[in-house]
Amino acid sequence: MKDVVVIIPAYNEEESLSRLLPEIRAAVPEYDIIVINDGSSDRTEEVAGNAGVRSISLPFNCGIGAAVQTGFRYAVEKGYSVAVQVDGDGQHDPGFIRPLVAALREGKLDVAIGSRFLEKKGFQATPLRRFGIWIFQTVNSRILGQTVTDNTSGFRAYSNRAFSFLADDYPCDYPEPEAVVTLGLKGFVIREIPVGMRERLGGESSIVNLRPVYYMTKVLLATFMNLVRALLARRRPA
Repeated sequence: MKDVVVIIPAYNEEESLSRLLPEIRAAVPEYDIIVINDGSSDRTEEVAGNAGVRSISLPFNCGIGAAVQTGFRYAVEKGYSVAVQVDGDGQHDPGFIRPLVAALREGKLDVAIGSRFLEKKGFQATPLRRFGIWIFQTVNSRILGQTVTDNTSGFRAYSNRAFSFLADDYPCDYPEPEAVVTLGLKGFVIREIPVGMRERLGGESSIVNLRPVYYMTKVLLATFMNLVRALLARRRPA
């Protein structure tokens, strides 16, 4: 079985990737990297190729969930033991990739989530987003019976068992908070690790204007549906 692959979902991130990919190479030169180009209209695919990084290009913009799930399916197909998810906008500091993987292995975890809030390192997000993150913390922590401070963090390390599961069952849109609940209810072991985050290196966020409100509403509804399904499954006779 191969060791670690870094999965980078990217949509129109040519500016950020040109700086991020060399940083990842320098931080974890022994890890493989795959860029999932989510139907970008800019030079995302070209930038990955120029950096010597393999990429998979989706035929059109499918959304973050489909892009990440494509990365998981690639990791399953190639037989990696660990997959690390890193956003293509450069907000995730590559210096914390190795600590995430170490925590995953040493703690015998299924998922290690990089949290910016445990030690208040680096960029803490905008006030509106922090409010949304607090809502997800309140809801998800109550459902799972454990505190998860940074449910929206896409900076995560997954065991083979976890990403193999998600390769077949992953939320399609704004997936991170919903995936936490899905994994937790299925019995996967999750723990947060303190990391530092940065403001994006370039480009623009897709979550602007009223989209954060839509984002929170959609994810909360999906989360409650997951909870209902889990409760119904427990009541079914064996």
